[in-house]
Amino acid sequence: MVRSLSAKVRDAAQRLPAIEDKAFGAAFDAFGNHRVVLIGDGSHGTSEFYRARCAITKRLIEQHNFKTIAIEADWPDAHIVDRYVRYYPSKKLSPTLPAFNHFPKWMWRNTEFQEFVNWLRNHNADLPARERTGIAGMDLYSMGASIHAVQDYLRRVNPEIAKLAKQRYSCLEPWMDDPALYGRQAFLSGTSPCEEGVVRMLRDLLERRLELVEDGEDGEDFFNAEMNARLVRDAEAYYRAMFYGSDDSWNKRDTHFFDTLVRLLQHRPLTKAVVWAHNSHVGDARYTGMGEARNELNIGQLCKEEFGDECAIIGCSTHTGTVAAAHEWDDDMQVMEVNPSRGDSYEYVMHETGVPSFKLDLREGQLAEELRRELMVKRLQRFIGVIYRPRTERYSHYSQAVLPKQMDCLVWFDETEALHAFETAQPHEPPSIGETYPFGL
Repeated sequence: MVRSLSAKVRDAAQRLPAIEDKAFGAAFDAFGNHRVVLIGDGSHGTSEFYRARCAITKRLIEQHNFKTIAIEADWPDAHIVDRYVRYYPSKKLSPTLPAFNHFPKWMWRNTEFQEFVNWLRNHNADLPARERTGIAGMDLYSMGASIHAVQDYLRRVNPEIAKLAKQRYSCLEPWMDDPALYGRQAFLSGTSPCEEGVVRMLRDLLERRLELVEDGEDGEDFFNAEMNARLVRDAEAYYRAMFYGSDDSWNKRDTHFFDTLVRLLQHRPLTKAVVWAHNSHVGDARYTGMGEARNELNIGQLCKEEFGDECAIIGCSTHTGTVAAAHEWDDDMQVMEVNPSRGDSYEYVMHETGVPSFKLDLREGQLAEELRRELMVKRLQRFIGVIYRPRTERYSHYSQAVLPKQMDCLVWFDETEALHAFETAQPHEPPSIGETYPFGL
C-alpha cells in the first residue's frame, strides 16, 4: 500500500533543482499572493531546511514584496540582527553584544543563517528605510535581557518612569538567571507575585507613548521597548504555567508567537510576513496529535483561524542523514545520525518515491482527489527539535498527523546533512561591517 501511494506521490510531485538555483525559489511563486507564509523545518539542525527556507524567503522578498521575517528566536537577539540588516543606528546598543550567544547557539549561529543575513543587508542597502525588510524574534526566553532593554530605553527618554520600571521589575530580579525557578515558587505558593507589576508596566508604557517618543524619532526605539515589555509580561505568565501542565505553557508560548506577528503587521501595515519556526509550531495543530491528544494550539493554527486563505503553511522534512542537536537541554551540540524514517510514517511514503528532492502542493484542487484522500489517512510524522534522542525516537519524536490539513505544501529532501554551526571560531567579518556585526564574539 505504501509503494502504491508513493508512486502516486511521485507522479504528483514537482522535482526541485539545487537549492542555490534561482529556479528553486521560483517554484514557490504560487504562495507569493498570501499575506502570511509560514515556513517550517522538521529539525532545528538541518542544513537543507535552513537553505531552502532562505531561498524561498529571498524569492518572496524580491518578487512578492514581503517586508517582515518573524523567526523562532528571542526578540532582543533578533533585534540586533534587524538593526544590522536595516542599517538602523546602533549607538543605543552595546557594540560588543553578540546575538544568540546562548543555548542552542547553533540554531541561529550558523553559516546558513549568516549567509541570509548578509544577503538581506545587501538587498536593503539601496532601499529607502521604510522599504527595507526586517527580522524580528517571536520567542519569550529572554526575560532578563528584555527587562534591561525596557529600563535602558526609559533611562534615556524619561528617568522618572525608568525608576518606576525598576521598582516594578525588581520583583523578578531574584529569578533573572533562571526564570523557571520563579514559576516553581509561584506554583508552590499559589500566587503570582510579579504579575501585576509587569502588566501595569506595559499598560503605562503604551498609554504614555506620545510622551516617550522623542521629537524627530521614528518610533522604532519605542516599539522595541514596547515589544520587550510585552515579552516580559508574557514570559512571567509562561513560567508560572510551566508547573501547571505542558499544554498550558506551550499554548502561552505559541500565543505569544502569534501576538508578536500580529503586532508586527500592525506596526508595518500593508506589508506581508514570512514566519520561520519548527514544523510543530507552523503546522496546524488541530490536525496533529498536539491538538487532538494534548489540547495544544500553535501559531499555524492561530494564523489559519485569523488570516484564512491569506495564510499558507510550508513544511520541510527528510528520511535520513545527519543533524546538529543535543542529547539534553544545555548539552553540547553534536552531529548525529538520523534514523531512517519508520515504515508507518509520512516520511517513509515520501522516501519510497525514490525522488531525492521535491515539492508536493497539498492544497485542495492541486492534488488529484484520490491521492489527497489517501494522504488524509492519519500517519506518524517525525519532529526533531534542538534535542534528538535516536534510541527512543518513536516516543520522543513521532506524533500523529493528517498532512494535507496540517500543511499546504511539503518540501522533501530524502537525505540531509547537519547545518554548519560556528561555536568557537570568529566568522568572517568584512572590514566595512565593524562593530555592528551581529555575530561578533
